[in-house]
Amino acid sequence: MAQVELIMPKMGESIMEATILRWAKNVGDRVEADETILEIATDKVDSEVPSPTAGVIAEILFKENDVVPVGKPIAIIATGDEAAAPKPSPALKEDAVPTSSNGHSNPTGVNGVSHAASEVPEPAMASQAPAAAPASPTGASDRFYSPLVKNIAKAENISPAELERIPGSGQAGRVTKQDILAYVENRSSVGSQQPVASSPAPIAVPNPPLGGGQGGAKPAVSVSGNVEIVEMDRMRKLIADHMVMSKHTSPHVTSFVEVDVTNLVNWRERVKGAFEKKYGEKITFTPIFVEAVARAIGDFPMINVSVDGNRIIVKKDINIGMATALPTGNLIVPVIKNANTMNLVGLTKAVNDLAGRARIGKLKPEEIQDGTFTLTNVGTFGNVMGTPIINQPQVAIMAVGAIRKKPAVVETEYGDLIAVRQMMFLSMSYDHRVVDGSLGGSFIRRVGDYLEKFDGKREV
Repeated sequence: MAQVELIMPKMGESIMEATILRWAKNVGDRVEADETILEIATDKVDSEVPSPTAGVIAEILFKENDVVPVGKPIAIIATGDEAAAPKPSPALKEDAVPTSSNGHSNPTGVNGVSHAASEVPEPAMASQAPAAAPASPTGASDRFYSPLVKNIAKAENISPAELERIPGSGQAGRVTKQDILAYVENRSSVGSQQPVASSPAPIAVPNPPLGGGQGGAKPAVSVSGNVEIVEMDRMRKLIADHMVMSKHTSPHVTSFVEVDVTNLVNWRERVKGAFEKKYGEKITFTPIFVEAVARAIGDFPMINVSVDGNRIIVKKDINIGMATALPTGNLIVPVIKNANTMNLVGLTKAVNDLAGRARIGKLKPEEIQDGTFTLTNVGTFGNVMGTPIINQPQVAIMAVGAIRKKPAVVETEYGDLIAVRQMMFLSMSYDHRVVDGSLGGSFIRRVGDYLEKFDGKREV
């Protein structure tokens, strides 16, 4: 006889809450270990939450569309004898809701609450909205959209009115990621069927107050010919809060080194065909960078720490997070666990697998947790260097810049020569509470040394 709490999982270092999209199980349903119980969404990824044990759903503590902090219990699973008597959940919407002749829900029995418990009828839930409800003149709507869907809509310049017209295949007509991506693909191939000019102008509500509404970002309202107010959506607010928190928490210092990576560039160009043929994986520069960082952390373990008040927590595992760009333009940081125990082939497989699944929203919660150091590639955007913000609770983050051909001085047995070399900058921001300039500078220099001394004759 036992009860097990199902906890809202942490979907990444910066993710503090998640939205419940759909309950796959109801109170009284039997579940097996690792069977999906519900679907959740954060600002970066949608995910399924499996059952931690076999049993019966005894209680559901939150309803669909609720935003729940990570670490909070969201359901109770009864195991053993307790599984025979599940307790009804007041938070779960009942499937069989009696309706009156006008089609409205009868408040008696809705959500398991009788008139004896509450004489005030509960309003209809947002999830009962039709699949393609028309937008109101003000642009407001009760239709629920996950943060991921809203991010895609924003990136693709889909207006709120246009988003309302997208049919949804999810529960209660909810627009899923697949729905909006299919719409975007069709929209780009044949052109939008509804030009922006045909959308009703939001003139009914001039100058709405910032942050005063619910349900995500509102359409931008022009205040004058030279000013436009754009309300932050939920994701942007979370990013802003996390970045400000990191700056308030850690005094940032950034160090830079320039690295000659000619040997590893030439090696990769020479072996990439044979590598892919032998291992079935394309080798990029990222696993080589991860390998160098993991080796340097072994030399300087005090980079691999976090801070707890006046205590320094030294991490024995070397878990390298790699910032990965998503189709929406946002970033997520999957983590390569125990990177120091993998060879280059293993790192290549891990990098390709995590990056590929990150872009299609298939990462598991545990794959974006427990990072101890983060690597970000600003060279992807053509930048030569950057000053990244520390991914709390870590104490350091390294950025690798674009690799460019430059004239450089080369020492030879015949004297110094000027030659064209493949050069790049490494930059690392670190927490000056626990990482001084000596440690931070020495660490980034060691990473550069490992890259410069890369064996150009290395076998694949």
